[in-house]
Amino acid sequence: MTTAPSTGAAGTSAASDALRALYADWSEIIATTPELTTRLFRSIFDEWHQATREPEDVTYREEVLGGVPGIWTLPIGADSSKVLLYMHGGGFAVGSAASHRKLAAHVAKALGATAFVLDYRRAPEHPHPAQVEDGVAVFAALIERGVAAADITTIGDSAGGNLAIAIPLALREQGLALPGRVIAFSPWLDMENAGESLKTNAGTDALVTEPLLEGMIAGVLGEHIDPRTPLANPLYADFAGFPRLYINAGSVETLVDNATRIAEKAKAAGVDVTLTLAEGMQHVYPFMAGNAPEADQEIAAIAKWYRG
Repeated sequence: MTTAPSTGAAGTSAASDALRALYADWSEIIATTPELTTRLFRSIFDEWHQATREPEDVTYREEVLGGVPGIWTLPIGADSSKVLLYMHGGGFAVGSAASHRKLAAHVAKALGATAFVLDYRRAPEHPHPAQVEDGVAVFAALIERGVAAADITTIGDSAGGNLAIAIPLALREQGLALPGRVIAFSPWLDMENAGESLKTNAGTDALVTEPLLEGMIAGVLGEHIDPRTPLANPLYADFAGFPRLYINAGSVETLVDNATRIAEKAKAAGVDVTLTLAEGMQHVYPFMAGNAPEADQEIAAIAKWYRG
């Protein structure tokens, strides 16, 4: 396993405070709105794009691929044979292709690839494994379109980082070809809420709390899915033969040990793993792409890894 140097070691940038402020605002709304409906909850998280500057020289196109709607991000001059299959975060329940298209576009532009951001089925209306199934369906549709499996990268943030890891595991179960690479931003994997950093970083994470996760776990797993199911909780998966894996997280977020635990597990199985822990950064800090140096430096590092 390669552990990349932390960014922001000399202190975080002023621009990085914008993400913390956005999260703090959401947390206050959630805490003070006891009758928060699913619709309003989702509308709050669709503000996620506000942290990201609109990237230049990128166009977008909506499409239904493999029966799943989504948004293509198409950087000018990108290699259309290289595709990032982007799974948005939001606890499997909130977030959307619209909230994440700018982030996906920044990454795609840096990597010289295109990206398809899925609007996969969300919980609680569609519990696990609907989200994994949608990712597998899009992957299969890309293969049918002539994209080589090795040229597809599954990528996602938070719950989407979980899916980026789970999709190759599901493909392997079905005896299908695997993506060439996997990228996970602040992956949320632990469906048991057993991680130590959930408590030790409770005072520094502006968004992700144990009660918030408990509600999202109930929504996606319901009463019948074991929280140790590997496709729901990849901390219990077998990583033999898994693709190259890049993981990052912020040092002050409650889910940081999800990143460290999965990195160690994959490394023990012989996977080529790169882990970056960014000092002082919040959950999914690459969301600040175009606005904060920590995010831009991290995306540049991912681009270097991608081409390595």
